[in-house]
Amino acid sequence: MADQVYNVGLGRVAELYRRVDLNDPTDAGLRIIVLASANLETDAVLKDKTDLADLVAGATTEVTNTNYTPKVLTDVDLVVWAPDHANDRVDLDIPDQTWSDVAAGDNWSRFVTSFDPVSSAHVAANTEPMTQHDFVVIPDGSDITAQVNAAGFYRAS
Repeated sequence: MADQVYNVGLGRVAELYRRVDLNDPTDAGLRIIVLASANLETDAVLKDKTDLADLVAGATTEVTNTNYTPKVLTDVDLVVWAPDHANDRVDLDIPDQTWSDVAAGDNWSRFVTSFDPVSSAHVAANTEPMTQHDFVVIPDGSDITAQVNAAGFYRAS
């Protein structure tokens, strides 16, 4: 589950996930980026960031390791949005994410899920951060997999 939800995502993560699942808009996606551990701002500061451009405008940066690229998940990648009526909640899941042969360089600290309304023409200022997950990794040229919690990356209840 998420270690932190960004203020702009409070109460909205399930809605934004569902929009991607329903293709609303058609090119919407969930964008996953990884933050570098060097100069990482505090969670209290990060929580107030309103878009991906804002998120990396201060001391915090996205990693730049060779073979790292942000991940974009579209409707075909997502588990179909469905409320759990028996437990009165919605659990949202995404597949584990793998980056292959990631070279040494930036050490990794967090991965961030965000809503990108136009994923094929990504504009960081239009992409809303939703959740942040601790993800401490020191790349060494091998594959890196972000293993998502078996219960999902987010729970709305």
